[in-house]
Order: sequence, then structure tokens, then C-alpha cells
Amino acid sequence: MEHQIFNKFVRFIEARLSPSGEFGLHLTLGLALLLVSGAIFGDLAEDVMGKEAITVLDLQVAHWFHAHAFEPLTSFMLGVSWVHTGYGMAVLVAALGWYFWRVKARYWLLALLVAVPTGAALNVALKYYFQRTRPVFDDPLVTLATYSFPSGHAAASTVFYGLLASYLVIARPHWHVRLGTAVGCSLMVLLVAFSRVYLGAHFMSDVLAGMAESVAWLAVCITAISTLRRRREGRTV
Repeated sequence: MEHQIFNKFVRFIEARLSPSGEFGLHLTLGLALLLVSGAIFGDLAEDVMGKEAITVLDLQVAHWFHAHAFEPLTSFMLGVSWVHTGYGMAVLVAALGWYFWRVKARYWLLALLVAVPTGAALNVALKYYFQRTRPVFDDPLVTLATYSFPSGHAAASTVFYGLLASYLVIARPHWHVRLGTAVGCSLMVLLVAFSRVYLGAHFMSDVLAGMAESVAWLAVCITAISTLRRRREGRTV
């Protein structure tokens, strides 16, 4: 009896780690990523709403960057931030969507069309739930009337560049291309997040929460669509 239970457990683990199974490795990794990033977001939200030590660090970081802002860095950060506004993201998403359509990557196109708008809606809902005010300065570099937590720019860039990196890592066979893609997309997300803190549009915890939020949501979307693809392909075999 114990031997049978052990064999079932081994088969279950093997199925969860199988790269080809419908509910195999991709689902296991997606669930793990969802749990980790979700836990990070939850901890950040709890600390921010409870006014824990991170809120003190937020203020210190925000005022330090505001006091040390200088040209041409400020103009560059404004440009980075502008490119990743709603209009800028729409252009980036349209360009990537056109590329997916051109190379017939229909499931990646579906992931893009699902993840980006729903991720944006999720971010807005979270902002109104937490209702955290933005940093306040006597002479602000940018002025926004919306709520601060979590950062929409950080969230949107994480979804977009995370999806792009996931596609290229899977689609490109050479390890140096995969590594370069992962590093490049990660740096872009960090650059966008940094621009929001530098410009005083967000606190540091806002951008961290925005990234964690979108990693969790991207894991859900990619895993779901990957499972859909595997199920449909399994039916045609």
C-alpha cells in the first residue's frame, strides 16, 4: 500500500515537471511565479497600508532624488516615462502585435491582447482600492491627480517587456540571444520604474508593487494560454 502511494506521488511529480504535458512544467513554473510575486505584492501592500518602515524609506528616497535632479537626466527620464504612458504603450503593443501576427505566433498574440488591457484594468482597480496619495513637493517635476499604489508605468512595462522576453527566450535557440533578451528587457523595466521614482511620480514601494503585480498577472495569462495551446494541439494529434 505504501509502495503504491509512493509510486503515485512520484508519477504526480514527474507529470508536474514534464515539459510536454498539458499540466506539466509550464503550469508548475507559472504557479510558482504567481505565488512568489503575489506574496511580494501582499507584503508590500501590507507594509504600505500599515505605514511600516518602508514608508519612511519611501519618503527619504523620494526627497533625495528630487533634491538631486539635474539636466539632461531629467529630460531623459521624462522621455522614458512618456514613451510608456497609455499612448506610448498602445504603439508598442500594436507594433509587437503586428510582429506576432506576421510570424503567425497566434497564441503569443492572444497573450498580448489579453495580458496588457486586463493588466491595465487590474492596476486601476488596485489604485482605487488602496488610494495612496503620490509624493508631494513644493516644486514637482510632474503633477498627477491619480492614485500612486501600485505604479501603472511599472506594471505596464513589466507586462509588455516580460511578455516580449518570454517569447524571445522560447523562440530563439541561441543561449546568448536568450540571455541578452532577458537582461535587456529587465533593464527596460527597471529604467521605467526608476524614471517614476526619479521624477517624483511614485514612491519606491509603488514601482516594486507594480512590478510584482504584473509578474503575477503575466504568469496567469501566459500559463493559461500555454495550457490552451497544449490542449488544442493534443486534440489534433
